[in-house]
Amino acid sequence: MKTKNNELELNQVKTPLLAFLESYNKSIPVSFPHVSVKILRHFQKLHPILFKHSDEWSIDKHRKRLMDWLPSSPDIS
Repeated sequence: MKTKNNELELNQVKTPLLAFLESYNKSIPVSFPHVSVKILRHFQKLHPILFKHSDEWSIDKHRKRLMDWLPSSPDIS
């Protein structure tokens, strides 16, 4: 049970954009597009409600939404 609690805590930890970027790009499937600072800033600009209280990112709050948004986003390299 301790492992599940550790995973949950890690997913909820708020991190700066660069730490989230590194973690996200390491954990996504190989076939999925990697993200850049530019892409994350664009996502952040389009979804300000997700960043209402801080500029920090978390796997729990942002990863799934980002993965859902990426395929429908314009090509922002």
